[in-house]
Parts: sequence; structure tokens; C-alpha cells
Amino acid sequence: MIRYLLFNVAILSHFLTFYSVSYSAEDKPHHVIVIMSDDQGGWDYSFMGNPVIDTPNIDAMAQRSSRLSRFYVSPVCTPTRASLMTGRYNYRTRAIDTYLGHAMMEPEEVTIAEVLSNAGYATGIFGKWHLGDNYPMRPQDQGFQEVFVHRGGGIGQPSDPASGENKYTDPTLFHNGKEKEMKGYVTDIIFDKALEFISKNHHAGKPSFTYLAPNAPHDPLHDVPNELLKKYQRRNVKQIIVDLEEGSEEQLQEIDNTNRIFAMIDNIDDNVGLLFQRLKELGIYENSLVFYFSDNGPYGDRFVGPHRSRKTFIEEGGIRSILLAHWPERLQAGNVNDRIAAHYDLFPTILNAVGVDLPKATQIDGIDIMPLLDNKTENWPDRKLYLQWHRGSPARLYENGAVISQTHKLSFPKNGGDAQLYNLIDDPAELNNLAEEQPDLVNKYLDDYNIWFEEVSNTRPDNYAAPLIHVGNEKEPTSVLTQQDWHNVDGKPQGWRFGAYGNWPVYFEKTGLYDVRIKYKKENDTAPVELTFLVDGNSMSTNVKGSLSEHTFKNVKITEGNQLVEAEITENEISRGVHQIFITKRQN
Repeated sequence: MIRYLLFNVAILSHFLTFYSVSYSAEDKPHHVIVIMSDDQGGWDYSFMGNPVIDTPNIDAMAQRSSRLSRFYVSPVCTPTRASLMTGRYNYRTRAIDTYLGHAMMEPEEVTIAEVLSNAGYATGIFGKWHLGDNYPMRPQDQGFQEVFVHRGGGIGQPSDPASGENKYTDPTLFHNGKEKEMKGYVTDIIFDKALEFISKNHHAGKPSFTYLAPNAPHDPLHDVPNELLKKYQRRNVKQIIVDLEEGSEEQLQEIDNTNRIFAMIDNIDDNVGLLFQRLKELGIYENSLVFYFSDNGPYGDRFVGPHRSRKTFIEEGGIRSILLAHWPERLQAGNVNDRIAAHYDLFPTILNAVGVDLPKATQIDGIDIMPLLDNKTENWPDRKLYLQWHRGSPARLYENGAVISQTHKLSFPKNGGDAQLYNLIDDPAELNNLAEEQPDLVNKYLDDYNIWFEEVSNTRPDNYAAPLIHVGNEKEPTSVLTQQDWHNVDGKPQGWRFGAYGNWPVYFEKTGLYDVRIKYKKENDTAPVELTFLVDGNSMSTNVKGSLSEHTFKNVKITEGNQLVEAEITENEISRGVHQIFITKRQN
């Protein structure tokens, strides 16, 4: 571990000494906007060669921007979001998966929102957070002053408000922690709210950092802009998916899904156009720094250029994104740089652009890539990127991971097997495994990977344990425990499906009396159920009438400290976990 740290410090020092770009006060952007779409693959743009989709506003942004053509993200969304927020490998942050307790980020991590907020910036998030729905892991606990988000990993998931089914149209969102019913399509709503935030702070003379993270084009796909869907249904999507002369119903469904995804992306594109129009109206177009990228590869088999694979996989199609940096006053339009970079590089890049120092005690893994965007890369040193993801905890050696250099990639397949070596310049589709031909290079990359894995896995003693939700804090009067963050229980059905079971390790901040409201789902709306709640070593049960789907246990005495919360219903002698638990500290 020490050897790796010394190596890392030496490389970082080399970058900072020779390749940092300093800006005068008038050069620094007054507003920084980061747009990150959800499950939009790296080639879901017409300017990237996709022959079916229309993205005229993002295409125009690309023409006016400086672009990195080899920008990497994690195979799934939570790890990418953790690295973006912290500038660190996500394996350091506890945010290593997308659910079951491992999509919560360690609250001691320092986020870019915290750094910029402390430097006098207004900070706002609009859309998807997916790094913890409860105190102390919510965006408002992590440096964001204005918060307009949905819970969990997406609309339509178990973390949705208990008030009913949540949809993209007329969704229920959360504004600074308060549940709020909205009118309109969710992508339009969050862009509108972000533009209100930017306008308000511009008029107040305050610099701002805006994190705009639409849930689109993530599933569910039943609720998409109808007119845009009709447009793509009229087009021949077959050419980029499969020859359907003998196509199956599954293939036809895949085409329908792609139509819906493209409609959602088209809608994002419309909003990108409105954003730039508003920046011009405000007179801040030239000196606002706007980034655009996506969080992982496409969910589904879509066009990925010369590459292959999709979201969740470590092949290039699953981990490549565009990166557009739009800053007319500073960056040359049309510049395209092919040097490798990754999501954890944006943290130091933004700080350098705005002239804010990294806090002295904060350690990051990313480097300032503004020189790449500024096309000042003569003698730019080689570097390696490290990416990995799999289900569950702890992290496992050699599973769906990769070491990526400017020319080569050593990868470990998602489904097991020996390490594979590819020359990405000659073989972007990763079809010709060179591992047997070049064993020395395999061993060199393997040594680098092993050192990296050991070092990140020892960031803290309990490195891969999920953070604890805190209950009873005045900043969150009612804590809502959902299936998003419950943990699997051995011997019980697992996951999110109906009939699954889980529990929640939490920390109660105060000893006292709590009201516990439990919501559950049943197979038979009229069937009575037995409801059992367990906490602090105590179990309490009650029989609930068949017409009800919730019950409140009042005045439950719970002791301060770590506790395990569980609840289950028994319906027709079959037990299952509950949907959501609302825990409120009673006033003394």
C-alpha cells in the first residue's frame, strides 16, 4: 500500500507541476453546470454516428465545445456518481453498488458541493442523487443548498413516495426534503427548476454550481413523451439493432424499448437547447462552464460505435461516455482530445477552473484534465485508469474490473475467467485477446491492478460496510426506510421482488419514544395480515384488517445506538418483508 501511495503522489505531483492551467479572475466561470444523463450510452447522439436518433442541440453543443473522445465512467450509476462527487475511486466511498445498502456514500467523504459551498458558491442538485436517501447521506447533508430530487435509483422503484405509483409525468419529487407533487414531464421539470436556480443566483450576483442529473433515459419506459415516441416509431430502428425478417417478439420489444429511450433522450436534447438559450438571455453564456456526459453505457443492446457490450459490463460499450466541456470564453470550439480520463477527474478540474483550492486534508484520485480540454498536452504523461463493479459486498478481486492505459486494457470478465488483454487502438471491439502473446504486459498490468485493489480496499478498516442511516436527528424528523437500502437476510427471498425480505441496520441518535408507521403490499386486498415489527431486541405484533395496508405502532421505546430494524407481514401463512417504514421521534 505504501508503495502505491508514493507512486500515486509522485505522478500527481508531476501532473500538477507541469500541466496545471491557472486562470485570472476574469477567466474563471461564474456558473458551472454539470449535466449527467442516466443510462444514455456513449453513442446515443447523432454527432457520434447514430443514424436514427436526433440530438441537434447536443450536437451543436459538441461543435462549440472541447471534447474528450476517450472518457470513462463506471459500469453502473452509483459508483459513477460517487466518483463524480468526491474525485475518488468509488471503492473508497462505500458506494459500491446500486441497492441493498451499498448505494449510500460514506458521509465523511468530502463532496465537490461541500468545497464549493464553503467557497461561497450556491450549490444545487436537480434530478438523481442515488447516494443515500436518509440523514446524513442526503444531498442537503453533503453540501447542496438547493435540492430538487427523486429518491433511490429512479422513479418507479421501491423508494418512491408511499402516496402512490410515481411516474415521469406529474411525478412526486422532493424539494429540500419536502414531498412535492409536480405537474409536467420530470425532465422538463428538473431543467426548469435548475434554470430558476441559476437565474436567481445570477441576479443576486452569486456564483453557482448546478448538478443537473435527469433520471432519463433510465427505465421504466412506459411513460415517455408521446409525440417524440411516435416520431421514432415511424423510423427504421432495425438498422442499428437486428435484422427482423425472422425476428422474435423479444427483438420487437427491444425495438419498442429503443424507440422509447430515444424519445426520452430527444426530450433531454430539447432541454439542453433551452438551457443555452436561457444562459444567453441572462448574458452568462460565454463565461459559464457546462459539462455533458452520461453515467454508464446503454441499458440494452444499442449502437455503441466500434465497441461492444452495454451497462454493467466492463467492455468499452459499458464504460465509455462522451465528455463535452462548453466554455466559449476559454475553450476552443471543436477541439477533440483522445487522451484517457475518467469521472473522478471532474472534481479537481472544476476546482481548478473556478480557482478554489482542495481542502488540505482531502485526498483525491482524479487529476485536473483542463489541459486536455485546453489542448495543452505536449509530453502529457501516461496514466492508468481503474474501474470495477459487481453485485454485493465486499469487493472481489478480478471480477468485472479493468486497468486501462492509452493503448491497452487488461480486463477481468463479468462472468469469471482469466484476465484478457486488448490493444484498444487496433482492436476497439475487444475481439483479439493478446494475453497469451504478451504475458509480460499482462503481468505488469496485473501487478498494477493488485496494488490498486489492495490500496483502495484498505481506505478504512471496515471499507465495504454500508453506512448507517441515522434516526432521530432534528434535520430529518421522520426517517423513511425503504427497500432501496434494506439488507438481504440469509435464508429469506432477496432483492426487490414481491415477497422479498430484508432488514435495516440503523443508528438511533437518542433514547426515547418513537412512532413507527409501516406500509406493506398484499396479494389479496381483502385478506387480514399479521404484522410484526422488531427493534432493540423487542418484537411486537398485531393483526390488521384486510381493508388496510398500513399500521402504526405508537410509543415504541428504542435505545440510543446501533439497532437492527425488521418488519414482516404474514398473509395466508406466507411471510414477506414490508414496503416502507416511517420512524418519527416523539417530542418530549
